[in-house]
Amino acid sequence: MRLFGGAPEPLYLPIAENRPDAGIYFRNDYAASALHELAHWCQAGKLRRELEDYGYWYEGTRNACQQKKFEQVEVRPQAIEWILSIAAGLRFRISTDNVLVDQLDVEPFRRCVASCAIKLVRQGLPPRAGVLAISLASGMPDGCETFASERHYQKLPDR
Repeated sequence: MRLFGGAPEPLYLPIAENRPDAGIYFRNDYAASALHELAHWCQAGKLRRELEDYGYWYEGTRNACQQKKFEQVEVRPQAIEWILSIAAGLRFRISTDNVLVDQLDVEPFRRCVASCAIKLVRQGLPPRAGVLAISLASGMPDGCETFASERHYQKLPDR
């Protein structure tokens, strides 16, 4: 897998005949975009990693029902992204990724992401996420304590 910055939109492309390595493209060299896309990769199973964008759909504007479906598939990746952000010493902001965000109640989603992050810290990260978090934290003063402590996930994430 290779990571590429500067893309206009995030995208995951699996290995293909003309592409010997899978590629994660993140938006405009934003660290948060890279960590979010890496979080999806960290949790994707073998079959999902064979599909463009892991087989997920994307709609920039969603009604309340569509937003709930989006949030259901985004809870775990955003919890992993939060953990990776803490490991890297970066600020995490939750993303509803919906232009109608002002009309949405994001508090339940924020609570679900926080709960999932705590559960992952307690029970263990997916293997690729664990390796990545340790690598990111290795340059931090507190090492693995930077992401492995539940205290970092007690307050709901910013939006």
